[in-house]
Amino acid sequence: MAPTPLSPLDVAFLCLERTTAPMHMGAVLTFAPDGPVDPGRLTAVLARRAAEIPLLRRKTRDARFPPGAAVCVDDPDFEAAQHIHHHRLSALDGPDPLAEFASRWIAGPLDPGRPRWDLTVLTGPADDGFAVLLKLHHALTDGAGAYAVGAGLLDGSRPARHRATAVPRPRSPLDAVRDTIETAGIASSVVRAARPPRSPVSAPATAGRRLGFAQLPVADLRRIRRAHGGTTNDVVLAVLSGALRDWLVNRGIRADGRTLRALVPVSVRGRAAGQTGGNKLSGYLCELPVGQADPVRRLQLVRAAMTRNKAAGPARGAGAFPLLADRVPAALHRLGTRTAGLAAPLLFDLVVTTVPLPSAPLALAGAPLTQIHPFVPLAPRQAVAVAVAPYRDTVHIGLQANADAAGHLGSLRDAVAKSAAELLHTS
Repeated sequence: MAPTPLSPLDVAFLCLERTTAPMHMGAVLTFAPDGPVDPGRLTAVLARRAAEIPLLRRKTRDARFPPGAAVCVDDPDFEAAQHIHHHRLSALDGPDPLAEFASRWIAGPLDPGRPRWDLTVLTGPADDGFAVLLKLHHALTDGAGAYAVGAGLLDGSRPARHRATAVPRPRSPLDAVRDTIETAGIASSVVRAARPPRSPVSAPATAGRRLGFAQLPVADLRRIRRAHGGTTNDVVLAVLSGALRDWLVNRGIRADGRTLRALVPVSVRGRAAGQTGGNKLSGYLCELPVGQADPVRRLQLVRAAMTRNKAAGPARGAGAFPLLADRVPAALHRLGTRTAGLAAPLLFDLVVTTVPLPSAPLALAGAPLTQIHPFVPLAPRQAVAVAVAPYRDTVHIGLQANADAAGHLGSLRDAVAKSAAELLHTS
């Protein structure tokens, strides 16, 4: 396959990469097989299917022109099996072996000289289940594209083919004027939205990570929606607002009167939704009302904020800065992304993203998928990031935290359940 240019936004994710800020997404999938687990068979199945996904054969390299650009190229030495590993959990992995191992695993960087992905199969002492851990660099795709890749690894799914880039229609002078006005509007909104970096969830730069897993029954979220209105995403954001409030208080930080500004990524793939490559992102900024003690009022405030965001659309407001980044020449990302990354706390305090999943049951080697927890990269100097994946009758929440800011995530995980129960009690 011919070299494929990375977009300026893709290049930005490459430039943000640091030992203390790896820019890969992750997912922890757990399965419930009917019988004993054969790790060799699982790794062989995954290697065969990964070899059929073109994006996983590709690595990034700098381009000669234009300055600062990068491309994806096929790795002539690619062997899928070299990216797939097996680990058997034991008591040495700690009291919560899956979370302990996954925390160390997510912190490890991906080799820039090879295709930037990794799969690890985890089995346990009882061999009554297994997990698959997937890492994929954000420069290659966004959350929707990552799901398309993951689907190609599972039973009954067609491999995630990389489509050729569509030939754009000729642009008129009016298009250029419209883009210029839109870009100027986003840039102006970003400047106005910047505030002093005094976030209560800021953190020192460190390579260590902690992962946490939380689940919310879909039936409970629907009951809350029926009682108070809003979307399922509104309810989840309100639940997270209450959980973060408790987490701050448990850490000795005053919550009353505060808000935490969340960056809520928005896919703008449109008809390109089936593509696996490249980032097609915008975003909204949503003030999470952690200072509000009343759970119903928290939901009302979140609902109003997200309604305003949606009315404006994903191409307006400071949250649309990924669109702005995609219109900046790659050379400027090479020069300024380090500074821009450190400036993330000026715009938002944490990322809360949702990964779309199908409602149909999924499986690997005949074993049903029971849980799937996604993980989004931590922005530099931020303490926590949240990824949400609705699957079947459960919303799965992946919590990733800076290890120096959170020795463990048990209190935040428990706070998610408590916050949901508070809202459910009012329904």
